[in-house]
Amino acid sequence: MGDGLSIEPTPTIIRTRCGPIECAVSGEGPAIVALHGGMGGHDQSWLLARSLLTDLHGFRIVAVSRPGYLGTPLGVGRTPAEQADAYAALLDSLGIAATAVATVSAGGPSALQYALRHPGKCWGLILVSACSGRLETPPEIVSRLRFMKLLARVPGFAAIMRKRAMKNPEEAARRSIPDPVVRERTLGHAEAGPLLSALQSSIFDRLRMRLPGTINDTMLFAGLAAYPVEQIAAPIMVVHGTADRVVPFTHAQSIADRAARVEMVAIDGGEHVALFTHLDEVRAKAAKFIAAHRPEV
Repeated sequence: MGDGLSIEPTPTIIRTRCGPIECAVSGEGPAIVALHGGMGGHDQSWLLARSLLTDLHGFRIVAVSRPGYLGTPLGVGRTPAEQADAYAALLDSLGIAATAVATVSAGGPSALQYALRHPGKCWGLILVSACSGRLETPPEIVSRLRFMKLLARVPGFAAIMRKRAMKNPEEAARRSIPDPVVRERTLGHAEAGPLLSALQSSIFDRLRMRLPGTINDTMLFAGLAAYPVEQIAAPIMVVHGTADRVVPFTHAQSIADRAARVEMVAIDGGEHVALFTHLDEVRAKAAKFIAAHRPEV
């Protein structure tokens, strides 16, 4: 585990009552389902778990490709509620009775719906920079998404962009971490730097297979109603940067104000990638949260 990037297990397609779901599963112990954000897939779900947990030993990690991403068809679940039911079906197929759910960004709505719709199957929620309701995607991101959709059809484009991101992590990180001091500190961190670089380069691996889910999320989130998070029985840990320009901090504050059992980790001045810029702080908080709520198995 020393390099901070333990090798992801080979992903597989699990047949469920909701349809085929791609996931990578590893380990034994209390289960944690990891859900990626936009432009993601099982690989980014695995990176999320690896970022939150200093050591993956002692847990059964289920890194999921949400519907519309990589090997999970969009038809498995277009809405957050349908996706939540698909996660429950996946757990049944894997023989897992209950799980914590860790999610980032666009994975937030389906994670919240999972806790609401399947309370007996959820022992905790960790929401990192997560959308929790109506979200208008910033114009620059919409423009970038349209641009990627066009260029993804160009042979060799994704491979060139991935090689560029891997060759120059500083350039790739400039947009998400505009502060040069914070950017240098993060990229120079023994674990945060490689994790962030892996995340940024992964976007261009099978780029076209990440776009249907991303576009679906963008369209749906603009019309989301507020969820009754006060009805969630599971404990919730919310991690969010106060300067997040992608998912405003108000999303986190709304959860903190209304949830019955919630711990807020507000990263002062943190951007959307606060998980990486403040990795040690977030890991310490996550370790305490999980230790306090993990079930005996």
